[in-house]
Parts: sequence; structure tokens; C-alpha cells
Amino acid sequence: MDIHDSGIRVTILGSGTCVPSLERGSCSVLVEHRESNFLLDVGPGTMGQLLKAGKTIFDIDALFLSHFHPDHASELSGFLFSTRYADDSRPGKPLHLAGGPGLKEFYDNLNYAFENKLVLDDLRLHELTGDSPLVLGGCSIRSAPMVHKPESRAYCFTSKEKKRVVYSGDTDYSEDLIRLAGDADLLICESAFPDELKREGHLTPSLAGAIAQEAGVRQLILTHIYPECDRVDIVAQCRQTYDGPLAVARDLMVVEL
Repeated sequence: MDIHDSGIRVTILGSGTCVPSLERGSCSVLVEHRESNFLLDVGPGTMGQLLKAGKTIFDIDALFLSHFHPDHASELSGFLFSTRYADDSRPGKPLHLAGGPGLKEFYDNLNYAFENKLVLDDLRLHELTGDSPLVLGGCSIRSAPMVHKPESRAYCFTSKEKKRVVYSGDTDYSEDLIRLAGDADLLICESAFPDELKREGHLTPSLAGAIAQEAGVRQLILTHIYPECDRVDIVAQCRQTYDGPLAVARDLMVVEL
């Protein structure tokens, strides 16, 4: 059965961080539902990864920024600039850009830095500050504030078929994330550093597992992997707190729900 009839397809475009790596690109996730394509974060290299996943920038209906750090948002300028030359590739199709508090100021400053060349006639900004859902392409998208930066948001995508995918973005331990991810089919959760190298504003494998266990998620993928995580068994660390289906993200990994 085609994915557009059955549920949601998730492709991890970038499973890494700001640290250059031949194995892991910077943060980005593609969520496909029916005829809609949602891009979550747009770190360096995202547009090339989209092509490897069989999509172009003109297929994207909406971009969701978890926050404005470069490894999550720096390719936004290139993305918007490129879509100015869509010709007939996006006839009558708006492009949505969503993010947390300060999104409009971030976009305005970025546009100013590039001499107002990022303006799209059909760009629609959604600055998300509460818990009211945004409905796009047959999905209801809710967000919640995370413990990282003032604008940081996690996102929950719920399809008409009641499949639910949650993307944490960067965060420390968060009760809001537990609530947002409650009973989700899939949680894509940052697990930046091993337990013994915990840093403020980021999760470790055991903390990500604890969030997933308490939320009752059906499947957990650890992502945003710094090189330090490759030197230890982060699956074993996560297993201290989570007993469900578990995977460590890799670039171009696909999960179908």
C-alpha cells in the first residue's frame, strides 16, 4: 500500500550536529503524509539530502524550525533563495515556515542580511507561542516549548489515521516533551552526549529513554549524535530507562508508520 494511503513516512535526513562528519549530516527530518511533505529543521546539507531521499525543495509544503542555531537553521536562506526560481514547480502552492517566538524577527534579519532576496510571494509565517494546533495537509501539528533556547519548540504531527510522530529538537529534560509525546507512535529525540558527559540544554541516552518510557511512546529514535556518542554504547545507556523498540538515527534512515 502506498504511504500516502496508509500513514506517515519519516526520513532522517541529518542525524548529526554542528561537528563536520562524513557519516552524519546536520539536523533535518522529512515527514511525509499523503501528498504533503514537512521538513523539520534545515541544517547544512539538507537540500542535497532531500534529493537523495527522492524529493526536491519544491516538494516541501512547510518547514518547521526547532530553534535558530546554525546546525538546525543555517540552510534556510539557501532554501528560500532557491525556491524563488520555482518557475512552474509550485503553481499556486504556498510555502509555510513555522517556529517559536521570534521567528518573524529571525526571518526579517536573515532576509536583510541577504539584501531582501529571500522574499517569496507565497511564504506564510507561523510564529508558535501556545499549544493551539496548526492544521496543514491533513495533519494536526502541535508544539511545546523546550529547555534549550527561548524559541525552542518540539513538534507533534498527528495524521488523519491517528498516527503520531514527535520531534524534540534540542532540549534538556522536559515535562512538556513528555506530555507532547504521550502515546506517540514515534519519538525522534535528541541524545547529544553520553550519560557521563551531560551538558546543560541537551539530553543523554538514559534521559531520552526516561522521557520516552514515561510518555509511553511506541518507538524511540535517538538523534543529534555528537562524536562522543560513538565512543560508548549509547543503546545500553538508553536501555537503563527505556524498554521499547529503539534505534540510533543514521542519515537517510526511513521509518513507516
